Amino acid sequence: MSNRILFLLVFCGFIASASAQSSFSRFSFSVGGGAGVGRGDVNSFVGNSYQGVVGGGVNFSRMFGLDAEYMYYNLSFRPSVIQNQSLPDASGNMQSVSLNGIVNVPFHSGRWGAYGIFGGGFYRRSVSARSQPLEPGTVCKPAWVWWDLNCVNNTIQTAQTLSSNSKDAGGYNYGGGLTYRLNHLGRAKVFIEGRYHKAYHSDVQTIVLPITVGLRW
Repeated sequence: MSNRILFLLVFCGFIASASAQSSFSRFSFSVGGGAGVGRGDVNSFVGNSYQGVVGGGVNFSRMFGLDAEYMYYNLSFRPSVIQNQSLPDASGNMQSVSLNGIVNVPFHSGRWGAYGIFGGGFYRRSVSARSQPLEPGTVCKPAWVWWDLNCVNNTIQTAQTLSSNSKDAGGYNYGGGLTYRLNHLGRAKVFIEGRYHKAYHSDVQTIVLPITVGLRW
């Protein structure tokens, strides 16, 4: 009799485990956008901005997942920087592709949930301005560092042209967010997330803090 009870308990355990595993979606997708808060030179040259993300990944369990993500971060220069640092029609952006681990908090409060996210990736920062020649002896401006000009002792040493420039670098990110399930039985969730991104560009580090509101399903 005891063996039958033990067998029944083990069998029920397997059924419960299979049911729990099937209750989460194997694949997930997300899209969102929002504000971007600059740090370091991004704060000095751009200030606050806007950004958008799209991603997709795989869930290993209800707690752990892996997500690939593309981010576009706008780098519109401050009007004062454009005017005072000789950057007519200046514009820019940073685009990134990252691979991130997601850890969902195992405890929920009704439809509310929480998660942490961290990962690394590839960052491309691009800037452009109306083309202008720079003669030797021209004093370099702080924002020109993103154009990778040859400045020695804060002065242009050889004739150069300021027009456009792109730089690639590796970097990392981390952050977390809150989710709200839209339907009690469905998988679609609204999320709000804060993240810290740092890219190690060879001139200066590029640091941004995107705050994103979006949909994950």
